[in-house]
Amino acid sequence: MSIWRWWTVVGEDAPVNDHIATPSPTVAATSAPALRPVRGAARIAIATLGLAGAAWAARAVWEIRLAVAGEPASGPPDQGGGVHRPLTSLEDSYHLVSAAGGFVGVACVFAFLVWLDRVRDNARELSGSTPHYSGLWLYLAWVLPVANLWIPRSIVAQVHQDSAPGERLPRSVNIWWALWLIGLFGGVGYWSSGDTDQVIDLAYNDVWIPFASDTAVVGAAVAGIFVVRAITAVQLRRTEPRLT
Repeated sequence: MSIWRWWTVVGEDAPVNDHIATPSPTVAATSAPALRPVRGAARIAIATLGLAGAAWAARAVWEIRLAVAGEPASGPPDQGGGVHRPLTSLEDSYHLVSAAGGFVGVACVFAFLVWLDRVRDNARELSGSTPHYSGLWLYLAWVLPVANLWIPRSIVAQVHQDSAPGERLPRSVNIWWALWLIGLFGGVGYWSSGDTDQVIDLAYNDVWIPFASDTAVVGAAVAGIFVVRAITAVQLRRTEPRLT
């Protein structure tokens, strides 16, 4: 084949790449913020909040039952000096209700923090801003004295602000936090002791103290459900198209 014929064939038949390749969906997706799914975590958090509210409501009912029954003639369960009298059937059942509430409470705390960790990460990605309280503050803020008065609420409020700029903070956030503080500090004396017999004695003599504290915790659990729903909803409006 002559050089001229070879050049003609190549010039006429050789494929020419005269267009720009379209980026693959995988490459395009990498430019979007890395968002975490929140719907499942929200459902679990709501379920455990409901169970916690029911458990504390049962505690309050049992405390009223104890107050109505009255303290036995033998005195309180804790007789002092390490001596404990045998429990009545009602007192024994209160121990069971209290223990069940403790297990449910631990599950609720774990589920709520998992949800809060996810929505906080998403809020940071959506807004591009750094949280005021990051890292271990998500966990330490609930147990450190003084810090636990406002930092957890601030974390939740900033998540909403970064997820829905310009939107008003849901009222449920402030209601949830106020009721939680009432419940927490109203029962701090007997919660910290971990002695159920002390609560039973209190129910016999001053039932309004544990009843008011437990009722506030029930209200906080209900308000917490609305908090989870509200913040999850505003994030899903912005994240769900990217997650599907």
